[in-house]
Amino acid sequence: MNSLDYKEFYDKVGKINGWDFSNVKCVSEGTRWDLYREVTKFCKKSDILLDIGTGGGEAILSIAESALLLVGIDQSTGMIETATKNSAKSGIPNVRFLKMEAEKLDFPDDFFNVVSCRHSEFFAKEVAKVLIKGGTFLTQQVSENDKSNIKEAFGRGQAFGTKAGTLKHQYITELSEAGFSDIQAFEFNVIEYYQTAADLIFLLKHTPIIPDFGRTDVDFQILQQFINENQTQKGIRTNSERFIIVAKY
Repeated sequence: MNSLDYKEFYDKVGKINGWDFSNVKCVSEGTRWDLYREVTKFCKKSDILLDIGTGGGEAILSIAESALLLVGIDQSTGMIETATKNSAKSGIPNVRFLKMEAEKLDFPDDFFNVVSCRHSEFFAKEVAKVLIKGGTFLTQQVSENDKSNIKEAFGRGQAFGTKAGTLKHQYITELSEAGFSDIQAFEFNVIEYYQTAADLIFLLKHTPIIPDFGRTDVDFQILQQFINENQTQKGIRTNSERFIIVAKY
């Protein structure tokens, strides 16, 4: 497939899949943490949960039975539109989605029992403000060495060249300064196989892994070379490296 074919894929992928990452076909090898499975361990049926950077809302819709009310926020209008559509299709009554910045959580103080955040920026002081005393905050974030072979191929990317563990230590420090205690961190790194070029392009288009991916034809040439070198019988090979932080307030 030449670079122009990839560009055609690039233009079509978003129209076909929208913002719904559940349509991306990818299999993984290795042990990974499931953030929202961990979230359910800290939820009671009477709790109110906030999910920061909720995306298409699939995650909190899948755990709706774990809490009394679940609220998902995202700064992206497109993501919230998708989440609202997903919610309407599900018929689940106790989940709400709002467009809101994580930097300014517009909720009453001491309102939520549990706050979660996956692959999105959060601000520890804002989380502390809306979380009840004794509440729990859980976050899963992208580690610096995530998608390392892709970033090496492009010579740029999310946290490219940043020392491993930098973001984790930054967030732990910020949570501690905001008054959180009993802060625990866990890490995992698994091999991923994207099934088709379209799946990989969707990932690169809708995430900051490669900034401004697709702006020039050179990107598609690099991508073609990357796929040629990393294509296996299982799919196009890369890695997923994450860390999870669990903190009590």
